[in-house]
Order: sequence, then C-alpha cells, then structure tokens
Amino acid sequence: MRILIVDDEPLQRDLLAGYLKKQGFSVIEAATGHEAVDRFLRQPVDLVLLDHHMPDLQGDQVLERIKAINPLARVIMITAYGAVDTAVKVMRLGADDFLEKPIDLAALLAKIRTIEEKLYISEDVARVEESIDVASLPVRMIAVSPAMRQVLSLALRAAPSPWTVLIHGETGTGKELVARLIHQLSPRKDRPFIPLNCAAVPEGLFESELFGHEKGAFTGAANRRRGVFEQAHQGTLFLDEVGELPQSVQAKLLRALQEKSISRIGGEQQIAVDVRIVAATNRDLKQMTADGGFREDLYFRLNVITIGIPPLRQRKEDIPALIDFFLAKYQSQARFDDQALHQLTKYHYPGNIRELEHILQRTVTLARSPHIGLRDLPPEVRDYQGPSTENSDLNQRLAEIERQLLTDALERHNWVQTRAADSLGISERVLRYKMERLGIVRK
Repeated sequence: MRILIVDDEPLQRDLLAGYLKKQGFSVIEAATGHEAVDRFLRQPVDLVLLDHHMPDLQGDQVLERIKAINPLARVIMITAYGAVDTAVKVMRLGADDFLEKPIDLAALLAKIRTIEEKLYISEDVARVEESIDVASLPVRMIAVSPAMRQVLSLALRAAPSPWTVLIHGETGTGKELVARLIHQLSPRKDRPFIPLNCAAVPEGLFESELFGHEKGAFTGAANRRRGVFEQAHQGTLFLDEVGELPQSVQAKLLRALQEKSISRIGGEQQIAVDVRIVAATNRDLKQMTADGGFREDLYFRLNVITIGIPPLRQRKEDIPALIDFFLAKYQSQARFDDQALHQLTKYHYPGNIRELEHILQRTVTLARSPHIGLRDLPPEVRDYQGPSTENSDLNQRLAEIERQLLTDALERHNWVQTRAADSLGISERVLRYKMERLGIVRK
C-alpha cells in the first residue's frame, strides 16, 4: 500500500514516515499542498494522510483537488485537537476519516488497516465482475453493502483452491448463486456444476442419487445410473441443505470424500472421482454435531472454508439495486415512489431475496398504474412497523435496536465518529467495531 504523507512540519513527516515504513508501507512525502497535488498526479497513491493547516493550501482545498482528480481517492485528514467544525467539513468533502493532533499512532494504524481491507475487497469485487460469465448465473450478484462485498471477496479467494467450501445462511439468501459463482471463478469452470438438494431426496434413494446404481441392483433399477459424484467428475458438486443428510448416509459420504472414489449400488468396482465439494446449509451444523445429529468428522471435512451470507435485513443497502435488477429482469416499466421504496427497505424479509422477488412480482402485476405507491404494496409490507416484540428472535431484535441507536447518534453528529461515540458513552474503537459488525455505512 502506497501512502502519501502531506505535512509542512518535517518532524511530523519523519515521525509518520518512519513508523509507517516499519509497518511495511511504501511512503511518499510532500511538504506543501501544491507539492501534494503534483505528487498525487504523477505517482500511484492508495491513501493520503493530509494535514489540514498548511501555509499555501489548506487541507480541505487539497482534498477538493485530489477528489477532482480521483473521486475514489482515500484520505485521512489530520486536524487540530477539538476542531469539530473542520472535521465535519472534511468528512462532507469526502475524507474517509480524520485524526486529531497529537496523533495516536496505534489509532492511525487501525484506521489504515481498515481502509486497506476495504481496498482489497474493492479490488476483489472488481475482479469478480470482470471474470465471471454473467450469462451462466441465474441472476446477477448484487453487492452494494459491505457485507455482500465481503462475500464476493471470500468467494474469489476460495475459488482457485481445491478445498471444500461450506456456505451458511438463511433460506432465500442466495447460497446456490454463491456456489455457482465459486465454480465460475475456479479452474473447473468448463466442467460440470451438479447441484443436489439434500432436503428433496427421499431417504431410501440417497445412496443412488450420490453414487448411482447398477442394472438390477434393486427393484425398479432397470438400467445402470450414474450418481451425482460421477456426473460432477472434474467439476463441482453442490450439496444444498447438507444438514438434511440422514446419518446412515453421512458415513458413506465421508468415506467417498476421503477415498476420492465411489462404488455404485450393486457394483463391485471402485470408481475414482475428482470433484470439488461446495456444501450449503441454513442449519447450525456445529450445534447439530454437539447434539449428535451430524457427524463431527464429516462436519470438519466440509468446514474447511466457510462463507456466511447475511440475511437481507442486515444488508439493506442492496435492496434498491435488487429492485432495479428484478424490474429490468422482467422488463417492467414500473417505478416505485419514495414512500414505497422506504417501506420496501424497512420491511424485514423473513424469506430474504426470494421473498423480495415475489413481492415485486405480485405488486407489479396487480398495480393499476406503472407509478407504484405505498397503497399498492402487499399488506404485510405496507403495514409493517418494525420487528415484532413477540415472534422475532431476541438477538435479532437487540441487534436492530443497537443498529438504530448507533445510526441515530451518527446522524445527529454528521457522522463524526468521535462525537457520536462520546454521546453514546463508548470509545471510537468500540463504535467502529459495532458499525462493522452491524454493517452500518454512511449512505
């Protein structure tokens, strides 16, 4: 990561440069605002540490010029202690964060690491968008929210490896879509992707579905049949709802994964199979192993790389983009007014993206006009006031309350995190942690 330090005080520049070089960063220095703009134009820079008070150009003026050159530039402004008005102004101009003098080097490093991780994720998301064949996916991946951008980043990094991936998330969050994405990004993308919904297979047919059978192996076996392991040879086998596997089948699946070979029902020959396993579940497999409902050794075999997909209510930044996508998908001319969009974003979506799609289908079909307002929405959406105090999970309700409290405090203080943290009686570091955990970002 290349960092440009802009400060007219040589001692301050030397202090910051020496510290950041020891942390492994590449450092460029500028003593004036004009020099900073010139260096930003001439050299690639990932992050600018910008002092606000300088003799030729003030920091906010330099910030404006940098943002005019590259609106995506990352900037941390360094301000005088207690200069709240300045901090508010620079945040509005597009600074990612600010620090007060004297600089706490540990706090600075934490802010830089946060920005560095966001840059990595942005690069990963861009690579995903460049690499995938969109036509091969049933729907386009929507990743506006930080939570979903993190999912895409994990998928990109996991895809080239041969290791098993376990995807967990609620029903309707898009687990199969992420599995297909991993396949598309992997070296096996030109080979088969074979899905098996474990929840839809009768218990007596599991072995045949997985391993196939020989002719005459059992009543009704009129012909030889290949199972999904053979069908997915050299490709990807997607085991959806793997938590529904009967225990009698779990041991045989584990053996197939360990031996990398299977035997058809009624057959004696061992058949070598080369498959990459991606599994998905909406159940807590770790708890199931503790309760004896899922084999611990199979759980550890599947849980090599884990990708968690957050429910739609925890990534509401994606909802407007999803609405636009589905309207375009169905070639609808419908447009939602602000009240309708607000209510659609507010709704909690127990059925996640699948429920959102069905709500849009129903609303657009039954609306009397392409201009859709609040009255056109289904009653469960139109009348939704907030999380139920009786039926919703306690942890979910507490998280929603905490998210609302934090968002209110940030908005009251113009998203200046130090002041919002003070008003809540917590440290800025704790506030940042909670914002990251709850997916709170400034819109």
